[in-house]
Amino acid sequence: MLDDSLLDDPAALQRADRQHALLALAGAGARVRIALRLAEAAGLSSLRPDGRPRAVLVAGHGSALTATAVLAALAAPSSLVLPLPPADTRPSAPYFTDGQSWVLPGWAGPLDLIVLASSAGREGGLINLAEQAYARGCAIAVIAPEGSELADAALQVRGLPLPFATSSVEEGEDSPEPDLPVEDPAALWAYLTPLLALADRVGAAQLAPGALEAAADRLDEVAVRCRPDAEAYGNPAKGLAGQLAETVPLLWADGPTTAAAAERFAAMLADQAGLPAPTGRLPQALTAHRGMFTGRLGAVGGDLDDFFRDRVDEPGPLQLQVVLLRHTPGVDELSEPGYAVARARRLADAHEVRFTDYTSSLEDPLQALAELIGLTDFAAVYLGLATKG
Repeated sequence: MLDDSLLDDPAALQRADRQHALLALAGAGARVRIALRLAEAAGLSSLRPDGRPRAVLVAGHGSALTATAVLAALAAPSSLVLPLPPADTRPSAPYFTDGQSWVLPGWAGPLDLIVLASSAGREGGLINLAEQAYARGCAIAVIAPEGSELADAALQVRGLPLPFATSSVEEGEDSPEPDLPVEDPAALWAYLTPLLALADRVGAAQLAPGALEAAADRLDEVAVRCRPDAEAYGNPAKGLAGQLAETVPLLWADGPTTAAAAERFAAMLADQAGLPAPTGRLPQALTAHRGMFTGRLGAVGGDLDDFFRDRVDEPGPLQLQVVLLRHTPGVDELSEPGYAVARARRLADAHEVRFTDYTSSLEDPLQALAELIGLTDFAAVYLGLATKG
């Protein structure tokens, strides 16, 4: 159950936040600026690409793959962006991530750019992939901490090393489960910043001038609105966390950029709050999730004969809830929604399901993503702290 009192007690939140997730999210904007500075120092601005790559393949795990989904949403129309998740894991490896291996697609070659991304820089599978890519003649870039094995491997295969901006936040307690590694919740921005800057440089993405700096400013603004000492009634992240308690959320999106934000929200809810959340993009989500509405979660009911039963110590029944993430650049919030959104609202109303709409009207899609991801990241952490703390 949700502990409402904890959300309005900054000191209690700090004690419950043993992994320092709130502090890490508060520094997300600074993380973008540091990552940009490191990329410039690594020579990104002096890079002279010989034409746009046919495809950009990003190999990694966790937030590195989420960053790939964001890049795919922001990529130029004719650019192909693909994630390369691990192909398998060797059970005898001493660490979860060290035992992963990656395989380059058979068609990858000199026309393609391979980006290897790791927050630790010690995965032997990624080092092997760098050697595969070099043998195929691919262009190679590496996002990894300076001095790491993977960063050193980038130099051996004539790749571009882009330093991973490590967090200045003191690491929290280790995970009680050694097979379940803990990931820095703000690592997404340390991956996404150099990845977007590189894609913009080689023509695979089209960012507005100063877009990354503006996204950092937007993350700072979200952090101020969602800070732990802001009262719950005026803190949108705490409000969203309260709405999600005791629910099964459906995370819907109205386009490719918000779909990436919804996938990120689902990953954060699972990691920080232990809450599964199916995602979908309108209008396909209306069909894909139809059974959720017609099943037992769809209608809010109750036994009227048992109205006076004492329910204080009983957990409330799980209820379905729709959270729609939208990006409507330059559109007044009061304007009539599109057909798919209106249909989604009618569906939720017909089955007495709460429908929450979070809309960004910012023109720049990267700023809109920063606004939506910043809000939902904080909400996921608050929900986890208030239900597990």
